[in-house]
Amino acid sequence: MTRVLVTGGAGFLGSWLCELLVSRGYAVVCLDNMSSGRRKNVEHLEGKIEVVEGDVANPPTLPRAEIIFHLASRASPADFKEHAIEILKANSLGTFRMLELAEKWGARFVFASSSEVYGNPLQHPQTEEYWGNVNPIGVRSCYDEGKRFGEALCMAYYRTHGLDVRVARIFNTYGPRMRPGDGRVISNFIVQALKNEPITVHGDGKQTRSFCYVEDLVEGLARLGLKEGIEGTVVNLGNPEERRILEVAELVKSLTRSSSRIIFIPKPEDDPQKRRPDIGRAKNLLGWEPKIPLEEGLIKTIEYFRKRLGL
Repeated sequence: MTRVLVTGGAGFLGSWLCELLVSRGYAVVCLDNMSSGRRKNVEHLEGKIEVVEGDVANPPTLPRAEIIFHLASRASPADFKEHAIEILKANSLGTFRMLELAEKWGARFVFASSSEVYGNPLQHPQTEEYWGNVNPIGVRSCYDEGKRFGEALCMAYYRTHGLDVRVARIFNTYGPRMRPGDGRVISNFIVQALKNEPITVHGDGKQTRSFCYVEDLVEGLARLGLKEGIEGTVVNLGNPEERRILEVAELVKSLTRSSSRIIFIPKPEDDPQKRRPDIGRAKNLLGWEPKIPLEEGLIKTIEYFRKRLGL
């Protein structure tokens, strides 16, 4: 049986990926330091996966795997100030340590990068050829530049050592197992709406994002990692349907039947105005595109938060 190592496997995306890989018959090892991941996220997989608590920057002894999915890193905007060094270490030293293991084991390596490598994009929609428009010293730079460095490190191992690497540039993803206070748009809006608190929209709400439901996203991630013969590939994964932030706030308010008011607050530093993936490469190479509409995904996510918060 093929063994797969998922770093950050107890996190939001990682736990869904572990679940999908188990369902496809893979032996899964989940490595997580539980700083933002939760054991409860993989509790339902007990006896089906091996959970190892440890940090990617200083990893414990791990069983040999044929494929490594490197997802370990805080990804929440709320963590960018307080946990900046931890985020940088996970994406630099942590990526280096995992690439060393991949080289030692002869394993395939999949790096979970981010649409944040595009920064506040001057090209719309964003293709994989676009180099980005990133502030290297801004408050978001720990994550933006951490992911950019991680990509560069992967490609250096590919070119220098012939390592089979693949890079997934993941756009905004939402769904059950998100942290309630993680500072992301969907979770913020849902928690505020369920508590009938003011729903806070940054700026005028005209900025856009493209939201992909987590089950769709991990299907694309798995296909990228499991397909043969696509070494050195960089692929956008996300939903190309663009929505204004204010529109999403109004939709969440409606679906939760909330009495919340929508209020407007200043935009955070370096907050992108537009973000939408060109997924032509994912369609052509992986036969992948999202299937779950935003409203359907939001209903599932709202139910999760309602239960988790006891509301």
